[in-house]
Amino acid sequence: MPLDDADIGILNVLRRDARITNQELAAKVGLSPSACSRRIQRLQQDGVISGYGATIDEAALGRGMAVLIFITLNQQSEEFLEAFERAVRNSPGMRDGTIAECYLLSGRYDYMMRVAMRDMADYETFHKEQLSRLPGVARVETSFAMRNVAP
Repeated sequence: MPLDDADIGILNVLRRDARITNQELAAKVGLSPSACSRRIQRLQQDGVISGYGATIDEAALGRGMAVLIFITLNQQSEEFLEAFERAVRNSPGMRDGTIAECYLLSGRYDYMMRVAMRDMADYETFHKEQLSRLPGVARVETSFAMRNVAP
């Protein structure tokens, strides 16, 4: 479905604050509240808006160190990819919220994982006890985020 400027404006505002009232949202994007509400319903029905969530301040949970992990597997066969993904979905890191995101990539790496850690010792434990035990992992490259410039 084609999106116009008003739809994109609605999406941009909702990305930053999904709890905004319809009246406030309508004012920000220059629509009447009823027109804004109809557009939101259409965006939901068309699957453009697939859900609403909370932005978690990991530092408030004691996990303020953001870590980006680039993973290369031994093989890129469907069997290896499925085994790796199944292990990630069932890992303790997914259950406890340590693993925030994991993406299959094209290019140099097979996967990129974003995790939230307390400190370097916490990451070392995660690396030894979870990351290195995932099936098919050949190489891991890690970057530590200094700050988020586009929250």
